[in-house]
Amino acid sequence: MSDLDPRLRERLTAYRADVTARAVGPGPDQARRTLRRRRRTRVVAVAAAAVVLVLAPVVANAALKGDRTPPVPAESVDPTPPPTTTPPPPTPSVSQSPDSTPTADPGAPDGRISRAQLLAARVDLPTWPQTAPSTCITTNVRLATTSNKSFVPLLTDLSVDHADLDGDGAQETVAVVACRYGEALAKQVVAFDRDDDGRIVTLGRVVRTTDGVEDILGVTLTAAGTVDVRVADLQPCCDTPTYWKQEQTRTYRFKGGRFVQTGVPTKFGKDPRLTDLRLSMTHTLVNVTGGRELTIVLTVTNAGSVDAAQVQFRGLDVGAPTTGDWSRCDPAAAAADDHRTCLVPGVPAGESRRYTFVQRVPSRSGTDATTRFFFVTHYDAQDRQWRDRNEKDNKVQLPGVF
Repeated sequence: MSDLDPRLRERLTAYRADVTARAVGPGPDQARRTLRRRRRTRVVAVAAAAVVLVLAPVVANAALKGDRTPPVPAESVDPTPPPTTTPPPPTPSVSQSPDSTPTADPGAPDGRISRAQLLAARVDLPTWPQTAPSTCITTNVRLATTSNKSFVPLLTDLSVDHADLDGDGAQETVAVVACRYGEALAKQVVAFDRDDDGRIVTLGRVVRTTDGVEDILGVTLTAAGTVDVRVADLQPCCDTPTYWKQEQTRTYRFKGGRFVQTGVPTKFGKDPRLTDLRLSMTHTLVNVTGGRELTIVLTVTNAGSVDAAQVQFRGLDVGAPTTGDWSRCDPAAAAADDHRTCLVPGVPAGESRRYTFVQRVPSRSGTDATTRFFFVTHYDAQDRQWRDRNEKDNKVQLPGVF
């Protein structure tokens, strides 16, 4: 090193002093920094040595020639290679699938609509069941009330409710609309919203009659954005008892641009309150003083799993009652039906009972013969009439003997 230029020697000495002054103590982070600096030091030292090797012959040659011109320094090069920066992996673009949960939209219009606003607006409705008449329109509809019109779309008396159904952070409105035809009502649960201009638009139909249900009894919206609909398998009208219907609550959610049912029940099963009565008959007709005597023996078999607390016979009024089980008939029921029926104690499940009815019938010629039918019906202990699982075997025929 004694042959080196004094200025080069000074630079190397200053470099070593700087490296020594920057050394750090132990510790994980400091150790890592020290390791990086040592690597850089080695690179710089190698580079410095290379510079020495290159400049030494030049200096020596200049000394031999007596040339005191300082050497031209080489182009400075950063010995530390630039850190390699790995770009973060690209974020995959996420498109909302039909079943994904939508995200809230801070600019979503408010779809909270009152009953009065629905009645004042013109709306488009989902399609009605095919059984509905052509007067049940769907386009540019002005909804009527249940009290002023028939055969046109109307807003039922069921409550209008609000909740965030599509997950956009704003509420929507659910109402039950209907259209009367005859004694029945076509009904559908409809969700309404507003567009960016504030106009009422239809979000979709939740459920309607004939979609596995025959009546819609009520709607409840939940904080989770689901729609609970109370439905029935029967829409009572005319003389149909209201207690015949079976009721269920079904839950629906808005997914993929439409409402879908989220779970069971999805259908109505057999009514567990019904049983299966079967009727058979024997009869005799004999001549007696002043006419003929008809004896009818009716056998009722309960082939179902529900006890029939009472059974009612209809069509027995073919003459004047005399003896037999006429005395067992409930007088109030007979009076209410002008004595054309007989309500008697019934048949437990899996058992049979015989009922005998004797009556006096007039004498008539064969040309006046008439065929008669007798029927049996299930009644419970509260005097409520029920349907039968198989009504075809609930009647028998009396040949034409009159």
